[in-house]
Amino acid sequence: MRSHEVQILGAGAIGSIFGYFLLMAGCDVVFVARGKRYRELKNGLKISGMVDYFEKVEVSDVPVKSWLTIVAVKSYDTEKAVRGIGNLTDVVMSIQNGIGNEDIIAKEAEKVIGATTSYAANLRDGVVFYAGEGETWIGNWKGCGEEVFEVAEILAKGGMNVRITENIAEMKWIKAAINAVINPLTAIAGVKNGELLRREFWNVAKFVCMECELLLRNMGIFINLEQKVKTIAKKTANNKSSMLQDLERGKKTEIDAITGKILEEAKKARIETKANEIMYWMVKALETSASKKSKRLKD
Repeated sequence: MRSHEVQILGAGAIGSIFGYFLLMAGCDVVFVARGKRYRELKNGLKISGMVDYFEKVEVSDVPVKSWLTIVAVKSYDTEKAVRGIGNLTDVVMSIQNGIGNEDIIAKEAEKVIGATTSYAANLRDGVVFYAGEGETWIGNWKGCGEEVFEVAEILAKGGMNVRITENIAEMKWIKAAINAVINPLTAIAGVKNGELLRREFWNVAKFVCMECELLLRNMGIFINLEQKVKTIAKKTANNKSSMLQDLERGKKTEIDAITGKILEEAKKARIETKANEIMYWMVKALETSASKKSKRLKD
């Protein structure tokens, strides 16, 4: 097998976990980050939780030439982050939350792999807490053939649970629906994923589930969404959703790329989504509140 140079574009919690598995597979990995995270990684990659890992790693504050680029930035930063990426890399794979990232990347790159993952991780004080083992699905989005199998083989070699699908777009919508249940409610309530299984939270979550499952069925995707959400909430019980982490840091969330896309598709299909609308606008309100609080603390 040829040598593999990989860069992680957006080396936050989940990007760092992918970087860890790639390092375990023997790849040459460059972690691309800026600001505080760049400075943290210059001191080494630290992971706790399901593994205890520390290693000096290669870090850059700008994208570099590579065989594979894994995009893990927030969905609202995708367009800016991947500008010109096709000149630096052969293959680009998105592991981001939400709908629409791969299409943005496809405007810049000839070979694009889509992916979803249920691996869970948090980042705090420079340490990645590996909170839950999951499953990663990957598939061709644009122009890829053997590259999909090659990437899957590398990740599996590193110890990741990875599977290939011929319909990654369907898997992206399933993941978006799961996220639309877990992320907004945990962010609003300020609780970890496992808390959703408590009666007072689940009585709300099930209404969001019902709407999302109805939308998926309209798209020809037939799954038991409630069961999938419960399974992931159990597996990632100790994890804080990325949306909750964003609000705690006073940052913008990915609500538009997740629930926002659910609402857009539901409107086209004339499906009522009152529960999702409530989740959407409550998170938007909390974004504003968290942003103002963060600014006051900085001042």
